[in-house]
Amino acid sequence: MALILSIESATSICSVALHRDGEMLLLSEYDQENAHARQLMLLIEGIFKELGMKPSDLAAVAVSSGPGSYTGLRIGVSVAKGLAFAFGLPLIAVDTLEGLASQAFFLCGKNDFVIPLLDARRMEVYTSVFDGAGKLIEPSHPLEIIENPFLNYHEIGKVYFLGDGLAKLTGILSHEKAVFLPNLNSASSIGSLAFKKYLHNAFEDIAYFEPNYLKEFRVLTSKKNPLLL
Repeated sequence: MALILSIESATSICSVALHRDGEMLLLSEYDQENAHARQLMLLIEGIFKELGMKPSDLAAVAVSSGPGSYTGLRIGVSVAKGLAFAFGLPLIAVDTLEGLASQAFFLCGKNDFVIPLLDARRMEVYTSVFDGAGKLIEPSHPLEIIENPFLNYHEIGKVYFLGDGLAKLTGILSHEKAVFLPNLNSASSIGSLAFKKYLHNAFEDIAYFEPNYLKEFRVLTSKKNPLLL
């Protein structure tokens, strides 16, 4: 049986979870800006204590790999790499936006889409696009939104939006086929995806792995032709 510790620290939410063979045993979260350095190890220690387990019981360590907060990602990846190195465990990286989007796949029909949005600054977000089956349509990228850039997806089916970048964009993204979900980043979904990677030995090099920091933003206005993606 594969026991995996998952860490999500790409946003203000500091989140850890333990999964066994893809099934979550326990989740612990703390939501406060700039608290990752103080809280992450406390959450990890607490989750092991509550379940009567220890790091040496783990089969792997998984971490949200970005995009997201530079500081949050740096802390989460550093802790994950430290644990993996100390206990001789494989390191699994899970794309932050895929982890967020995966929370909505069970709602989707075959013509629907899921668009996760992470707050960056002003009207800027980190985003990507998935179809209802979880297939990546647009990879992670930074985006400044001044008009609704997703109208082409609305012409095909429902579009599920979620993430902490949604709050400031609800007005711009409003559409009869838009569904706004309250879900935020969580280690619960990181752990579920990590187990699939574990089964395929999709591990990172502990010495060289770095988070995916997305820096430059591009402005994208509305497009109605799906062929112009």
